[in-house]
Amino acid sequence: MSTVDKKYLLTTRQMATFVAQGFLRFDEFIPDDLNRAILAEFDAGVPSHAAGTPLSNCYPEPSALGHMLRRPEVQGIIQSLVGPDPLFDHHAIHIRQPREATAQGMHGDAIIDTRALRDFDIQFMYFPHDVPLEMGGTLVAPGSHFRRINEMDIARYQNLLGQVPVVCKAGTLLVLHHGIWHCGRRNQTDRVRYMYKIRLNPTVRQLRLWNTEDLNDPDNNAQNILGHQEPWFEDATGRLEIVNRIKLWRFLTGDNRFDVSYWLTRVENMPEKATD
Repeated sequence: MSTVDKKYLLTTRQMATFVAQGFLRFDEFIPDDLNRAILAEFDAGVPSHAAGTPLSNCYPEPSALGHMLRRPEVQGIIQSLVGPDPLFDHHAIHIRQPREATAQGMHGDAIIDTRALRDFDIQFMYFPHDVPLEMGGTLVAPGSHFRRINEMDIARYQNLLGQVPVVCKAGTLLVLHHGIWHCGRRNQTDRVRYMYKIRLNPTVRQLRLWNTEDLNDPDNNAQNILGHQEPWFEDATGRLEIVNRIKLWRFLTGDNRFDVSYWLTRVENMPEKATD
C-alpha cells in the first residue's frame, strides 16, 4: 500500500491521546452504503488470511471490508500507528445473540506479548450498525494498556470508574493498543449485534509516523495529555502509568529528554562522578 496524504494522518494531540488512553474513537467514520455492504458480506462469509500476510494482500476487490480498510481516512490511522503496510495478524467477526443472559468478562488479548513499552500492535473495532445502550456494545478501560495481565484474570472487575461503553452510530471505528482491557457487553435487544475486529502488526520502526508538523505546537501540550490520570487509577500506581506513557512517547518521538513533571528524569539520575 502506498503512503497517504499527510492530511489523513493523525495529529500530535491524537497520538498523545492514544498513548495516554490506549485508544482513539472515530464516530460515524464509515458511510452508510459501505456499512450495509459489509453487513451483507458478513452474512455471506469473510475469508481469513494467514498471519503475517501484508495487509495490502488481504481482502482483494470486490471485498467491502477491503474497500473500508483502503479508504484514505482509515489508512491514515493505520499508517500513523503501525506504518504504511502492516501485517495481518488475525480478524474476527464478533456476534452477540439477542437476549443473551451473560456478558463477556473484562480481559486483555495480549497474554503472550512480552514486548516492553515500545513496539505495539493495533486492533480496530468496527461497528457496522447502530449500537444503542441496550445492545451492549464493547466496553474499554481507558489507560489500562500498560497493565499486563493474564487474559481473564480481571474478569471479576466490574464498573471501573471512567470506563467507556461504545454506544455509537453505524460506521464507528475504535483503534486500540493491543494491551487494553475490554469486554463485550450483554445484548438485551431482539437483534443480532455485530462487531468486526482486526489486529495489525508494524513492519517499520514506529518513529514519527503521524503528521508531526504540530509536534512542537504548545497548544498540543503533550505533557498535560500524558499527565492526566484516569479516574480509576490509584494515587500511587497512577504515577507508574504516567512513567510508562513517557517511555512510549520517547520511543515514538525519538526525544529521550521528554518528561512530565520530572518523573522519569529523576529515576534516571545515576551520577558516576566521584567527589574530590
